[in-house]
Amino acid sequence: MPDTTHEKLVVAVSSRALFDLEAEHKIFEDQGIEAYRDYQTQHVQTPLNPGVAFPFVRRLLSLNEYFPKEEEPFRVIVLSRNSPESGQRFFNSCKYYKLPIRGGAFTSGQPTFPYMKAYGASLFLSANSKSVLEATQMGYPAGLVLPSKAKDDQEDKGLRIAFDFDGVVIDDDSEKQYKQSGLEGFQDYESKHVDSPHNAGPLTELFKKLAYFQQLDMQRRGKEDPYYQPVIRISIVTSRGAPSEERLITTLKSWGMNAAELFLMDGMPKQFVLEQLRPHIFFDDQIQHLQSAAHAVPSVLIPFGVTRENSVKTLLEKQPD
Repeated sequence: MPDTTHEKLVVAVSSRALFDLEAEHKIFEDQGIEAYRDYQTQHVQTPLNPGVAFPFVRRLLSLNEYFPKEEEPFRVIVLSRNSPESGQRFFNSCKYYKLPIRGGAFTSGQPTFPYMKAYGASLFLSANSKSVLEATQMGYPAGLVLPSKAKDDQEDKGLRIAFDFDGVVIDDDSEKQYKQSGLEGFQDYESKHVDSPHNAGPLTELFKKLAYFQQLDMQRRGKEDPYYQPVIRISIVTSRGAPSEERLITTLKSWGMNAAELFLMDGMPKQFVLEQLRPHIFFDDQIQHLQSAAHAVPSVLIPFGVTRENSVKTLLEKQPD
């Protein structure tokens, strides 16, 4: 594994990704910033309802219980366009749900993603499509949380995360080949490069760090426990089929990782596997894969590479700013 022993996994969230602020956002759109601030101030002690990213964030932070207190490897910070006074309701809501979120930035309408590096964040989750598009265009690992009716089972322990592969964990080089040459050309390209690991994609760092802590947990708790249940389960759900999985495995091995749970859909819909897997968050670069499963799975769009144009078009047509 890569030497990340002394590193932390930091995830940045916007307030509207973690909590349900759609009613408040409508006040902002219809009545303006002053009305929005007044409403937030008047309801500062009223906890916000959980949003799409809440199940993921709650479980990510709970993983610290499985590591020595001095390590506390998982951290979440807020990056919000709210004003500091409006942000007080965010922190009060965190206290209400016992979420140990203590750091972040409130920028009063200014862009937030440029501060990701200052906080060492490997991911920025936002409900603002323009923020995500700007961030990814500048090379930041950002994702747009899509509306979802998925219910969070409080008794469901651990954290399950599902990743698409091309354009998410790796770059879109192979996806370009598919777009240019079709399935046969793609398979021929992958066969010729089977021993060459893929280049990094937008969420490579996040994937590597999660995989590291997954393995660390297995080494610490699973070595002597025959009933060991992993607290982190990482899955790859890809449209690829055999034999293109060979280069996928080559890439994981080059990163010093064992294969994650792997689902090769071979062009079939991802929805039904995701409904059974029930990840607490799913990352994909193609919006059609996400929209079909968003009713059951908290879903995040990563606008990247050759699929970015179609994603942007769909976002601008259907997603609120």
